[in-house]
Amino acid sequence: MIAAIDIGNTNITVGLIENDTLIDRYRLTTKARRTSDEFGVMLENFLKSADIDKTQIKDVIMCSVVPKVMHSCRNGVIKFFGIDPMVVQPGIKSGISVQLENPRSVGADRIADCAGAYHYYGGPVLVIDFGTATTYDYVDENGRFKSGVISVGIETGANALWSQTAQLPEIEIKKPETVLARNTQTEMQAGVFYQYIGGVEYTIKQIRKETGYKDLQVIATGGLGRVVYGHTKLINVYDPTLIFKGLNIIYKKNKESRLK
Repeated sequence: MIAAIDIGNTNITVGLIENDTLIDRYRLTTKARRTSDEFGVMLENFLKSADIDKTQIKDVIMCSVVPKVMHSCRNGVIKFFGIDPMVVQPGIKSGISVQLENPRSVGADRIADCAGAYHYYGGPVLVIDFGTATTYDYVDENGRFKSGVISVGIETGANALWSQTAQLPEIEIKKPETVLARNTQTEMQAGVFYQYIGGVEYTIKQIRKETGYKDLQVIATGGLGRVVYGHTKLINVYDPTLIFKGLNIIYKKNKESRLK
């Protein structure tokens, strides 16, 4: 059994993988001030809740877009599990050839998502991760990461709306019953939801147009992907566990060299 850890800007997700199957997963908020001891204790508690002894964890793979948190979390794994985690970073084998102007600038989570999508769904493929930011990553039929788009996440945009305006309340992000809203809350929901869905659909169409693949398959992931997936026909699959599939693929490609 291996543990796969994804450290994002908003959440840290932990997946337990055995024989290529995700058997359990956990989520906690990302806080830069947590100590390595706190991370180690939390990971131990996750295992206890799943009735798994920590000796069953034979290895750990991590990816992170938050360096400060990565340092503490990695040290927590080393201290409490006696394992120095495999880290997704430039030079690691992923099955994806990053062909952007600066390959090292691409977030490790995006590489893992692309590795999972290409392995399980084939290419060409467009991977959309609906997280704190929304990313669109285009991988061609040969596993080459050719281009990407980064935009504001739906929750991030909504937070900006009510935090920067004195009289607008915080709202639940969901599709209102009608776009013809008649009160402040549903007016905001209509504006956030329909503008965001429209932007997603236009971006997909433009990528399909410029790549020349009218039937380019689109795989969505990320916490808010479910909200979008249910209201557009342009996304083929919503896969909430894509990051763990990708991390597992990367781990298998590198484990032999790790054991040497």
